Amino acid sequence: MRVGHTFTRHFDLETRQHELLGMDLGEGPTRRVLVTGAVIYAVWMGAFLLVFGWPSELFFTLYFAPPALITFYGSQRSRRNERRWNLTQWALTIRYLTVGHRPIINGGRRAADRSEWLPLRARLGEKAEQALSYPGMSVFEGLLGAEEPQRTAGRAVKLDARPRLYGPDQVYRARMRSLSPKDRKAAGQQAAQQRAARQAQPAQQVWTGGRTAPMPAPMAAQRARSGQEGM
Repeated sequence: MRVGHTFTRHFDLETRQHELLGMDLGEGPTRRVLVTGAVIYAVWMGAFLLVFGWPSELFFTLYFAPPALITFYGSQRSRRNERRWNLTQWALTIRYLTVGHRPIINGGRRAADRSEWLPLRARLGEKAEQALSYPGMSVFEGLLGAEEPQRTAGRAVKLDARPRLYGPDQVYRARMRSLSPKDRKAAGQQAAQQRAARQAQPAQQVWTGGRTAPMPAPMAAQRARSGQEGM
């Protein structure tokens, strides 16, 4: 598996809100942060109002402080991936701990069995051992589950491979079939020229170690006839 690392990120060309309800905000926060904060405030305070009702003086901070902290720290760039906000990284981590560990079988054709899920101890990795090392945290060891199950080998796979060896002639013919008629004609002419050039080259002289090399049969017969005529 290939892993890519991006060392640069895109430019942040985001619009900013310089004024809100007649109040000058100076440089102002980005509108993306404002919209995110408004959604977090609406969800958080809506849930608290439905469950606990209107806040009292004692719990007023619990209604308003957490959404502000989540928006402030969540809108900052993540140290792991500068292209993402911390809020996005937190959401992906929570998703992985809840449902991201369930495998997809054959493109989602069937749901994974409980035994095929990745246990919580394997999902947390080294952080699980670090958390259990703190005093009083050993009581939660049973909640982490067992170790990551080892993948067993499946049934034997029968290999019935038949190797085929293709020579240059077959490769050339296959190449010619893939060419267009015009390119095929040009390639044929070029091959004919190369064959004619090889035939026109003189025969190479062979070193025989000082001994007289035997003459070819046609040349020897011609010299023999010329000798007989001279006699």
